[in-house]
Amino acid sequence: MIPVTDTIALRDDELVFDFVRASGPGGQNVNKVATAVQLRFDAAGSPSLPDEMRARLLRLAGRRATDDGVIVIDARRFRTQERNRQDAVDRLVKLIARAAERPKPRRRTRPTAASRQRRVDGKKRRGALKRQRGEKPRLDD
Repeated sequence: MIPVTDTIALRDDELVFDFVRASGPGGQNVNKVATAVQLRFDAAGSPSLPDEMRARLLRLAGRRATDDGVIVIDARRFRTQERNRQDAVDRLVKLIARAAERPKPRRRTRPTAASRQRRVDGKKRRGALKRQRGEKPRLDD
């Protein structure tokens, strides 16, 4: 079990790891050893997640989520499989924890009378400046 929040934990069998060759530094090791990790988590079919949280998670995942609701995380930051695997799990847990937070509902507000007055005053000042720019100088001789 991988704990995410106090009430949510992921089962180990819900995560699928694929190991692929990583690009970047590492010398000959990079050509021989599959150290990069591709983590797949089926968010759409996971029994661990409540429905409203699942929708938030898929929205937060963005392009990391497939059309089938599978979240794919690539981890290739480190030179060992173990560290990349842990990095991928940590990133998934962080993403799910963000989705677990309920967004604060927006409360409609009205602008105060003073703020409306400031806005109008600013518009009048700007209009006066533009009017002044267009006036021709008078030659009263």
